[in-house]
Parts: sequence; structure tokens; C-alpha cells
Amino acid sequence: MNPEKDFSPLTPSIVRALNDKLYEKRKVAALEIEKLVREFVAQNSTAQIKHVIQILSQEFALSQHPHSRKGGLIGLAACSIALGKDSGLYLKELIEPVLTCFNDADSRLRYYACEALYNIVKVARGSVLPHFNVLFDGLSKLAADPDPNVKSGSELLDRLLKDIVTESNKFDLVSFIPLLRERIYSNNQYARQFIISWILVLESVPDINLLDYLPEILDGLFQILGDNSKEIRKMCEVALGEFLKEIKKNPSCVKFAEMANILVIHCQASDDLIQLTAMCWMREFIQLAGRVMLPYSSGILTAVLPCLSYDDRKKSIKEVANVCNQSLMKLVTLEDDEMDETKQSLVADVDENLSKQEMASSGCLDASSDPSFNNTSVFMPASTERIHVTLNLDGIVQVLDCHLCDSNIGMMTRIAVLKWLYHLYIKTPRKMFRHTDSLFPILLKTLSDESDEVILKDLEVLAEIASSPAGQTEDQGPYENSDAQAGQLDLHIPTPSKTCQAGCSGAKGMECSPSTPTMNSYFYKFMINLLRRFSSERKLLEIRGAFIIRQLCLLLNAENIFHSMADILLREEDLKFASTMVHTLNTILLTSSELFQLRNQLKDLKTPESRKLFCCLYRSWCHNPVTTVSLCFLTQNYKHAYDLIQKFGDLEVTVDFLIEVDKLVQLIECPIFTYLRLQLLDVKNNPYLIKALYGLLMLLPQSSAFQLLSHRLQCVPNPELMQTADGSKSSIGFKKTTAATAIDYAELLQHFEKVQNKHLEVRHQRASRGETLERRAVL
Repeated sequence: MNPEKDFSPLTPSIVRALNDKLYEKRKVAALEIEKLVREFVAQNSTAQIKHVIQILSQEFALSQHPHSRKGGLIGLAACSIALGKDSGLYLKELIEPVLTCFNDADSRLRYYACEALYNIVKVARGSVLPHFNVLFDGLSKLAADPDPNVKSGSELLDRLLKDIVTESNKFDLVSFIPLLRERIYSNNQYARQFIISWILVLESVPDINLLDYLPEILDGLFQILGDNSKEIRKMCEVALGEFLKEIKKNPSCVKFAEMANILVIHCQASDDLIQLTAMCWMREFIQLAGRVMLPYSSGILTAVLPCLSYDDRKKSIKEVANVCNQSLMKLVTLEDDEMDETKQSLVADVDENLSKQEMASSGCLDASSDPSFNNTSVFMPASTERIHVTLNLDGIVQVLDCHLCDSNIGMMTRIAVLKWLYHLYIKTPRKMFRHTDSLFPILLKTLSDESDEVILKDLEVLAEIASSPAGQTEDQGPYENSDAQAGQLDLHIPTPSKTCQAGCSGAKGMECSPSTPTMNSYFYKFMINLLRRFSSERKLLEIRGAFIIRQLCLLLNAENIFHSMADILLREEDLKFASTMVHTLNTILLTSSELFQLRNQLKDLKTPESRKLFCCLYRSWCHNPVTTVSLCFLTQNYKHAYDLIQKFGDLEVTVDFLIEVDKLVQLIECPIFTYLRLQLLDVKNNPYLIKALYGLLMLLPQSSAFQLLSHRLQCVPNPELMQTADGSKSSIGFKKTTAATAIDYAELLQHFEKVQNKHLEVRHQRASRGETLERRAVL
């Protein structure tokens, strides 16, 4: 510093003292400056005051010499003290050089800068608020200072500034938010701690409504929540908790839509605390905002669904995610299926802007411009007032489809996906049927799932698709394009016969005849593709086939299911599969409690519908001779059963054939055929029943089944001992004759022979191919 330079009104002794390396001498100089400035204040000499501040700033505080800078800092603080309440007029000139010293390489100098600014702020109090942003910016840097003394000094200044903000009603939050939004993304622990402490202070001030600007800082808060420091995480938890309390108190003032995307992102965080906190917020948002959250459903589901399969280590997250999922599902109602075109022009622009804004910020959301319903929440949030929210069904279905296709996804997630699909088909059937062709293959594939619960839910969805009135199309019959999605399989797709075509109709839960046209276009398609699935996956048929068909009989009309499957199998080209499938269906028909009513309907053949059903089943049952006989036993067509058994002599009797006869004998001893065994008492009216049973006995080798049936027939009484005086039993024979006249048994017998000849021909061809292959192998 040039000693000859004029620093007046500062005296040479003051200048020398300010440049001295000893603090005590600089302190004396500061007292002299304070005295000098007080005189200028008394004289109202503004120019002199500004000149003193300028000299201290330019010549000392910003000097190249460190001792001069220290002298300048203490001198500026002395000026502020002398100015008192008038210091507010000179704050810009006083603060700027001090803040510049915050960046000094000398830690002692940074400390003196903190000390000087503390004195300046202490005197000015509320007058510093217009300069709050530059003060905050400087303090945020010092909060991460490596020197403990500097950090301690900055904390004192920080507390003073917080007191001033708390007691003032002139804090400019609007201009502060951009700086807070920028600083909140700092990775330094001390800077983060500083930021959170200020957010907590601002939250506590009644006159400062930080909630309005929460969307600006929420993402940064969640990032701080993942800090390695437990103390910082705890502070951030407290801050987020306070915000959430305020949201619950004043939901009508909350900008839910602007924060939905942020929560979706952090609900997928790898950090458990972040994920749990974000999920708790999402739960509250869905419950408080209601249908306002619907445009973000696909993003929410993307975040929530995987959490449903968490194990006990993440039990808390799983439980909250489950509540989110259930609450979101309840928001979808029947009105979402309405197509109110008059809303479109009013809503399209607003929704498009909302969608672009949210999608630009993350790409995880699905704010849609398809207005399908009004906002019927209990309140109208300020940010969405008079804006109709929309359900983006396309986005939701895409998310559900992706999760269902993912083989790594957990069982509970797959169940939740299927529950969603079922709910959407119930609440928005017309819109959902646009997606049915794309969903159908994966729903069929899900039938191979390892979990029975998943299969049950899957069947519920498929049954709803097959029975919903919304699935009925006017321009497409129920049998057209039925192989659209699974053409790679080999199951032949028939054109239904007139007899059985009517049988593919029926309503879920309705006890109607097959001729009742209440099933939609997808029912027959479903039956065809289900049989395709069984044909291509024989293990599925073996392990789960009976389970699947029995459940479908509960969900849909059992008569329609058997009628349509019988009709399809009648034209099946893979005769071995047809025989296996018929055997499975017959076992279900004879043994399942779900088929009790259908068995009773077939038992007496009293109605034209029951007789048509019998004929339809019979024609397909002919693929398996033993099942055909069992069907005749069930329907009490004993004479025809006897005629069929007579034909068995012309068939190729294999080990499999004898095993099936063995099983039929075992079945006759079951409760299902109690009525048949009782009819053995009426020898006179049931001669063909006894003959048919003897025919089975003659087919069997000497085995346990042979002994069982032989003992049963030995119990048949002598006809002469069973004669009655009144002949009341003759009415039974009359009823059977009446039913029999309506059925052409001769034609059925011819059909049986025709089908069995085809089976014989195929077996011989297969055997010939096997011999040819063996000869080639030998050669």
C-alpha cells in the first residue's frame, strides 16, 4: 500500500493501525473509525460516510495484503456499528466486500469476514432482508468450510440471520426459492445440513407459506434423505414430516399434480428410507387428492406394483404400497367408461400442457389428453381448479401387460396386476375391450403359472372377458378370427355345427340353456385357445387341466363350457389329444361337485336342451370308448351302453383301454353312481344295465376291478323274488322310452364306429412310421 496516498478523512495513524499485523492495533483503529463515522452521522454528512466505506472497501478489504484486508473488515464492521439504524442505507457497500472475503484462501481472514458480517447484520437486523440471497449464498459456502473456526463463526451468523427472518414479515420467499432450489442439490453434508436447517426455519414461520413452493424443492429433499449422515437424514425426515402434516391440514392448497412425478421417481429408489417415505407420501396424495392423481396412474403403478412382492425385510414398504394400490384402484369408477365427447374441446389443451410439462420432467408419467371423466374429488386443489383430469387407460394397460410378461416379477405383484385387469374390465369394459386382443395371449400364458392364486385371478379375468356384454361385436360372430393370436399352434378351429353353435352362449352365473345367446364374441375364442394351450402344453393339461376347467365352470356357465369344448373336439385333428381331453372332461363331469347341477340335467334327459347337450357330448366322447359308456351310464342310456360294449369286441384292446375300464368300475362304486347301483334292484326294468355291467366284467382280466364288479353283480337279486303286486315300477320304463324316442341312437352308434375307425387308422399309421424309423436306425 502506498504510504503517501491520501486516505482522508482517515488519519495516517488509523491507516497504519489498520495495516498492522497485530489485532489489538487494528481494534484501536476500528474504534477511531467508529468515533469518526458517528461524527459524520451527527453532521448528516452522507458523502463523507460513503467515502470512508469506499476507502475501507477498495483500499483495505479488497487489498492484496492480508493484514490490510483484516483491517478493512474490522473497519467496515465499525462503520456499521457507528451508523446504527442508518446502516441500512449503506448495506450494499458494507456487505459486498465482506462477502468477497468469504472466498479468501486464508482461513483466519474468512473467520474475520464472518465476524465483520455478524456485526453488520446484528446492527441492521431486518434491513438486511433485501440482501438475503447474497448472504444465504455466502453462508451456504461457509457451511462446508474445512476450518472449524470459520464454520463456528458462520454458524453464529447463520443463527442471527434465522432470528431476523423468523421475527420479520418482509421476507421475500419468491426471490429466494430459485436459490434454494439450486443449493438443495449440493452433495456436501454440511451444505445439506445448512439447507435443511433453513427449510425447517422457514416452515416454522406462520407468515411464510413454503408449501406453495414445495414442488420446487421436494426432489432435492428426497435426495438429501439418502445422505450417509444419520443426523442429516433425521433432519430431512423431520422437514418432510412437517410438510406432510401441513398438506393434511390444507389439502386444497396443495399442488398435487406438480409433485406426483417426483414421488413416482422416489418410490422406485434403491434406498429403503427414501422409498418408504415417498410411498407414504404417495398414499396420502392418493387419499387426499382423489381422482386428481388418476392421470399419473401408470407411473404410480410402475412404482407400486413391484413393492407388493417384497419380503419381510421390507414389510413396511410393502404394506404402504398395498394401501396405495388399493386406494388408486378405488378411484377408477364406472363413469370412466363414459365417452362424453363434449368435454374434449374444453379439456384437450389443458391436459396436453399438463402432460408435456410432467413428461418433460421425467418421462415416467402418463398425463393424458383423453378426457373421459370429471374431477369428482371432495375438493378442488388450487393447481387443478376447473381442470378435468383423465384416466390414461392405454398407459395403465401397458404397465400391467409389462409386469405380467415379466417372468422375474413376484407372485403378489402378478396377482395385483390381474386384480387391476379384472377391476378395469368391470369398471371400464368398453374401453378395455380395445386392449383385449393384445392382452389375450399373455392371459392364456399365465394359466401356466406355478401359483394357484395367480391362475384363479387369471381365470376371473378371462371369464369376465368371455361373458361381458361389452365384448359382443355386431360385425363379428363369436367364431370369426378366433385364431388371431395363437396361430402357431396346431389345434384345428372348427366352424360350429348348428347343434352345438347355440351351445356356445350363456351368461355368467345364469342357468340358461346353450341356445341362449348371451355369451360374447370372445367366449368361443377363449375355449378354442384354451384347448390350444392344453394341446401344446400336455403337462399343463395333466397337472392343472381339471383345476382350470372346474374353476371356469364356477365362473361361467358349465353347460356352455362343455357344449363348446365338445363341439371343438369333435373336429380336432389330433385324435390322441382329443381322446385325452375327452377323458379329462368326462372325469370332471362325473366327479366334480361344481358339475352337480349339470349331472342332474343329463341324468334324466327330460328337456330338449338336455338331449341336445347329450348328443353334442356323445359325438366328442366317441374319441374315447370307455368315456362314451360312462356318459351313457350317467344319462341312464343302458341299452345303448350295452350296444357300445358289444362293439368293443371290434376295437383294438390295449393296456390303456383296460386301465380305463378298470377306472370306470372303480367309479361305479362311488357316490356319483348310487342311483345306478340302486337300479340293479329293479332287474325287470333294467336288464340292459345288468348286461352292460356283465359286458364290462367280460372285458376285464382277472384283477381287483374284476373281483369288485363280480361281487357287485352277485348282489343282484333274483327277478322272481323282486316282483311286486301293483307293478308301480313300470312308469320308470315308460319315462325312459319317452326320452329315448327323441334321440336317434342308431345314428349315434354309427358315429361311434366312424370315430373309432379313424382312431384305429391313426394308430396303425403311427405304428407304421415307428417301424420305418426302427428299420432306418438299424440300417
